[in-house]
Amino acid sequence: MLMGEIPAGPLLSQIELPSDLRKLDKMQLQQVCNELRQFIIDSVSVNGGHFGASLGVVELSVALHYVMNTPYDQLVWDVGHQAYGHKILTGRRKVFHTNRKLNGISGFPKRDESEYDTFGVGHSSTSISAALGMAIASKLKGETDRQHIAVIGDGAMTAGLPFEAMNHAGVSNANILIILNDNNMSIDANVGALKEYLTDITTSHTYNKLRDDIWSLLGKLPYPEFQRDMASKLKESLKGAISKSSNLFEALGLRYFGPIDGHNVTKLVETLRDLRDIQGPKILHIKTVKGKGYKLAEEDQTLWHAPGIFDKITGKINKKVFDMPQAPKYQDVFGYSIIELAKANPKIMGITPAMPSGCSLKYMMEEMPDRALDVGIAEQHAVTLSAGLATQGMKVYCNIYSSFMQRAYDMVVHDVAIQNLPVIFCLDRAGLVGDDGGTHHGAYDLAYMRCIPNMIVSAPMNEQELRNLMYTAQLDETVNPFVIRYPRGQGVMPEWKTPFEKITIGQGRKIKDGKDLAILTIGHPGNFAVKACTELATEGIDAAHYDMRFVKPLDEAMLHEIGRKFSRVITVEDGTVVGGFGSAVLEFFNAHNYKPQVEILGIPDRIIEHGKPEEQHAECGFDTPAIVAASKLMMQTKAGLDVVHA
Repeated sequence: MLMGEIPAGPLLSQIELPSDLRKLDKMQLQQVCNELRQFIIDSVSVNGGHFGASLGVVELSVALHYVMNTPYDQLVWDVGHQAYGHKILTGRRKVFHTNRKLNGISGFPKRDESEYDTFGVGHSSTSISAALGMAIASKLKGETDRQHIAVIGDGAMTAGLPFEAMNHAGVSNANILIILNDNNMSIDANVGALKEYLTDITTSHTYNKLRDDIWSLLGKLPYPEFQRDMASKLKESLKGAISKSSNLFEALGLRYFGPIDGHNVTKLVETLRDLRDIQGPKILHIKTVKGKGYKLAEEDQTLWHAPGIFDKITGKINKKVFDMPQAPKYQDVFGYSIIELAKANPKIMGITPAMPSGCSLKYMMEEMPDRALDVGIAEQHAVTLSAGLATQGMKVYCNIYSSFMQRAYDMVVHDVAIQNLPVIFCLDRAGLVGDDGGTHHGAYDLAYMRCIPNMIVSAPMNEQELRNLMYTAQLDETVNPFVIRYPRGQGVMPEWKTPFEKITIGQGRKIKDGKDLAILTIGHPGNFAVKACTELATEGIDAAHYDMRFVKPLDEAMLHEIGRKFSRVITVEDGTVVGGFGSAVLEFFNAHNYKPQVEILGIPDRIIEHGKPEEQHAECGFDTPAIVAASKLMMQTKAGLDVVHA
């Protein structure tokens, strides 16, 4: 249930904008942090949303808006799910209870929502590039006093884009401050060499203390040039003698400061004030705890990343209680099915870019750790790594959220499709995803995958179909790249663990025969059509229903049958109507000179905002009532009866 406005503490209730925060004495900031943290706990516990990430940057959020002259000084948050404190301090406290709700504020920074949100974000690793662009523009405009701050987590640093941006920033002389929020977590625990590197430079206390003293001299004292050179050489000597690793960030031309305690708001304020006066590219390394201030969230940071509604006193997370057995989530069907398949086929491997819990590859990682890999937030690497494995005969299930796969599109084309390598892409969160909104919808994969040569593109209507597609994709006779896309959330089959069966690639199935019109579906929305056909029958409309299963290759025999028999056709998909499944059907009808009246139902050509999935399905017009309405309207109009046979 959506609660109303959440009461704020005595100091926080006086803060409408950062200008109000700056009126407070520095000694009052800790109380502001305490009240802000409690406000986030109170809000998320009754309304849901991301949790641990924002608790971890409460002090940083307060310090940044206290020291920097926002919105003139430009603050860019990476990923965005840690920006709740920022939103609350920048004019949205009184409407924060609408966070992630239909027609409410976004759960992520959004430019058209507030001038304090300088860059829209939902995916990771974009902040440094964006802030650098802003800093270069300010330099060109002569705004030498303007600050540009990118807040990025160590998990987001595992992607390639931040390194590309830092490589440029180091030679740009732009006024940019990168704040590295180091908590060893993204959603799941961080992996890779960067994590070990940050641990190394964090624990080298002797080097850090001496290095800070030297940088203070370099940044603030008017040394003659030769003394400055000597100080720099001394710093490098200390680095080589004391630290196991040379400092990567300084090697890229960034002045490195830290690490400091990211939960000491006084120290943060003092440090940010010092850094504000130092021009050029620099990085501040802070150590924080994800979920700080809520014990359960500190102890299980993955669970409490976005726990849903919970009792803030007991920590009990509210879960729906059902009287009847419930269908599993599609992601769990994938997670358990890949283990079954891998036990029978030693060539099978699983790859995910930092989403082992979200995509349920975690089960295979626990049972078969050598055959299931989390590569960090690195979708491009995940795809090309999978391609490399495929060249050696491995059957790789590369599981990536549909919206995240967009970031690896060139690798799909260049490294997989052109070489016709049989990588199996399992695209989780396809379709409309709900509260995360426009940045996370899997709206485009049907369109952007079906245009690629050699690609097989499929979508299961239920859990049994998902299992069978997974089985078919790993057979030795399947030699093409293979996309299996499925939605977020539950399926429709409580008894889902059916025997594996081979599916003929490019073959659909007729769910129901009919004579008045044909409803063609792809994927999970086929279940909406099943209900629609039942409802239409009660009103005297006999609709046929075809589950096409494949967008590429299309079932041409089935489409010829439909083209010859029906003058009214409705296509239904949870993907964009531009270039998607419906477009593919129209292309086929046009190529073969069939001329039925066709209505395409799917995601319209606009960004769909956050809300519940069922609200979004209704808004886009492809849920059961929408299919019924479209069918009835089509029956009332004169159809194109002059069907020309192929």
